Amino acid sequence: MSDYSLRHDNHYVPRGYLKRFAASHGRIWTYRTLVSHDRTSVWRESSIRGVAYHEHLYTQIVARGETDEIERWLDREFETPAEQALQKATSAARLSSADWAHLVRFLAAQDVRTPARLLESLERWQATLPRVIEDSLAESVRRLEKARASGEALPRREVSDADVPPFRVTTTVRPGQESGELKGETVLGRGLWLWQIRHLLTQTADILHQHRWTILTPPDDLEWFTSDDPVIKLNFYGDGNYDFRGGWGSPGTEILLPLSPRHLLYAQVGKQPPRRGEGVAPAQAQQIRRFVAEHAHRMIFAASPDPEMPKLRPRIVNAALVREESEQWRRWHEDQTAAERGLMGWDSG
Repeated sequence: MSDYSLRHDNHYVPRGYLKRFAASHGRIWTYRTLVSHDRTSVWRESSIRGVAYHEHLYTQIVARGETDEIERWLDREFETPAEQALQKATSAARLSSADWAHLVRFLAAQDVRTPARLLESLERWQATLPRVIEDSLAESVRRLEKARASGEALPRREVSDADVPPFRVTTTVRPGQESGELKGETVLGRGLWLWQIRHLLTQTADILHQHRWTILTPPDDLEWFTSDDPVIKLNFYGDGNYDFRGGWGSPGTEILLPLSPRHLLYAQVGKQPPRRGEGVAPAQAQQIRRFVAEHAHRMIFAASPDPEMPKLRPRIVNAALVREESEQWRRWHEDQTAAERGLMGWDSG
């Protein structure tokens, strides 16, 4: 009998990271940006295990059933290797080049794995994916025709079904005709997002290692906090003029990740950073705190209740929206599984 156990509760902000923002007794203070009633407590103490997760967020549907390989891969390749580096970075210990590399890889994984990034991707795919599929099919047809004309076989490579996005190609050829219609279909959802996560972390994230990184500390009377979408890619144009649409390799983009109440990982693409541990001026520190709060999706985490938070990020009070989001996540696994199995023609067993 196999001792394999599928991980159902998928933490999109790792507990090993959040524990660095925990209070002395090991719990964390949570500020919710969306609440059902204005009498809801501003800050609540939470178990680290009980926040920043969704059931089956990373579960993949493959021909043989369900797999949590993405969850285990993120743990094995990004979280676990960064544990010692995170400890060093938040204790003023010397960081080796390998430590810095592990921190940067951790940042990359944290940037792509959150529900906020999922929603951003879904919005982009709605606008762009139909044309991408059309162009991809046209290129495939061109290559097939070229191979047929030359008599050369197209190269084949072995891939696991967990590495392939949910995508189906069907052909329709009418009787008596040599040509027909080629149709591509996919599901805008979990499977495509998980494929994107792996693609970005294996094909794109190396560019982050080309940047110069440092760790910034706030003034003594201020602390950093973090959120459920903690990696910020900031384009700052001037006072009050900025956005969070920066890129990993976009010149001038500032990339930030709070590591603890006293430590923040920082780089600016194409720029020389301050020295590690260099203090941040009060005005700049307040700006960074505002950026972290504004960039949060639904939760902000801190070692102690921050009295400035209601001003930095006013809460939305909307009971209907709370219920709607709760129901969407309750049905997440069921809906995504049904859509992907329907696309691929797999039975529901």
